[in-house]
Amino acid sequence: MHRLERTQLIPRSCEGVFPFVVDASNLEAITPPFLRFRILTPTSIQMHAGARTDFALKLFGVPVRWRTCITEWEPGVRFVGEQEAGPYAFWRHVHEFEARGDSAMMRDTVDYAVPLGPLGRVTHALFVERALDRIFDFRRDTITHLFESQAPSPGRSAMARSRASSPRKA
Repeated sequence: MHRLERTQLIPRSCEGVFPFVVDASNLEAITPPFLRFRILTPTSIQMHAGARTDFALKLFGVPVRWRTCITEWEPGVRFVGEQEAGPYAFWRHVHEFEARGDSAMMRDTVDYAVPLGPLGRVTHALFVERALDRIFDFRRDTITHLFESQAPSPGRSAMARSRASSPRKA
């Protein structure tokens, strides 16, 4: 079992950050292009415990389907997505949000296991760990850009500002 942990201070309230992060339609914008990530589930996904989302992506050039399920749901505070089907032997991603003044501290903890026993351990050491670092670095940098590059405007929510600036694929 492996663990990836990331913490990021975002200059918006939890009420402004949480809706952006849980909106599956924003995942493409915060996922690096080399994964060729696509959401297969209609993007009007209502998040709640038990919600499932299907994705397609390419890992090391290999097409992969991935299904996650929200197993824990505390709006504005925390949610957990677990792989039901996909490339990992185990994947559990905990997203936590904590108010820090006018900002939100976002914490990601991913516990995961690579399949294939000894071959999986070698693959993890050579490729998987670095790829996950690249993915989460991209995510951090993109979220930083989206939230720091926009001055709040009266009457417009952080979600609307984030959506307006999120690059989307046609």
